[in-house]
Amino acid sequence: MPDIRLIASRHSAFYSPMISMIAGGFLEMEGLSASYTPAAAGQNSAIEVAEGRADIGQSAVSGSWGALDVGEKPPVAHFAQINAFDGFIVAAREPDADFSWEKLLDAKFLYVHGGQPEAMLRYGLHRVGIDLSDIEGIESPGGDEMMEQWRNGAGDYFHEQGAFPQQLEHEGIGHIVGSIGEIVGPTAFSSLVARWDYLDSDEARAVARAYRASREWVNTADPMEIAEAEEPFFPGMAVDATAAAVAYYQKLGNWDGDIAIPRDLYESALDVFEHSGMVGSRHAYEDVVVAPPGG
Repeated sequence: MPDIRLIASRHSAFYSPMISMIAGGFLEMEGLSASYTPAAAGQNSAIEVAEGRADIGQSAVSGSWGALDVGEKPPVAHFAQINAFDGFIVAAREPDADFSWEKLLDAKFLYVHGGQPEAMLRYGLHRVGIDLSDIEGIESPGGDEMMEQWRNGAGDYFHEQGAFPQQLEHEGIGHIVGSIGEIVGPTAFSSLVARWDYLDSDEARAVARAYRASREWVNTADPMEIAEAEEPFFPGMAVDATAAAVAYYQKLGNWDGDIAIPRDLYESALDVFEHSGMVGSRHAYEDVVVAPPGG
């Protein structure tokens, strides 16, 4: 049974379509076994795939623009959409039914600095009339480290993917008040990548079939069923929190549609990065994206 090596750039319930390829048994149904590894500090998932240490990676179309900016072909191809929205959620110390984004201007904001998370945050706030530079930010890489920062009293507001904000609610130390995905709108936020030559193989076509089934399942199944299947992947997370995150992403429409990366969502991601000055030009869709193996 071939073993498919999956690597994730970020590890959260937001990436359930990828995780559930294993958790839901969809790769096994295709006669494939698999391993799943979140990237370590300093690792780049696309580079790990390009250099042959992994077969399939979690990345973003924006991750290929750096190579194109210097006239090089990206080492990997983006062949399937994972998330069609930014998955970051904002939580506050106290419940706030009257939350408005302007409240961030008078608060300390614990948010993920750098790269796509900051670019999307900056663009989303711009769309509601706020400049991120006017907000007092507290730097964080996110994830478990951000959770510890919050538990130790850092920040009035918290910015991370599900199910971290839902876990704060589960513990009674945070309350969800806003969605970056809702203010940014649909965009090519994250995708599956593989080496260009790998995609023309029977194995790649089997992976694509498994992934299509997995993404459909996480988009339509009961959130608790999904959370229970994924529980081994999130040992520090309450199952209720993971289920709440899955339900949130289903409602957002994050996993709707086919797995192919839509051209309009690719262009939307370019809009975000142009606003933040993080891309040299509007690189062609065809230089980054290919159709899923097998169509």
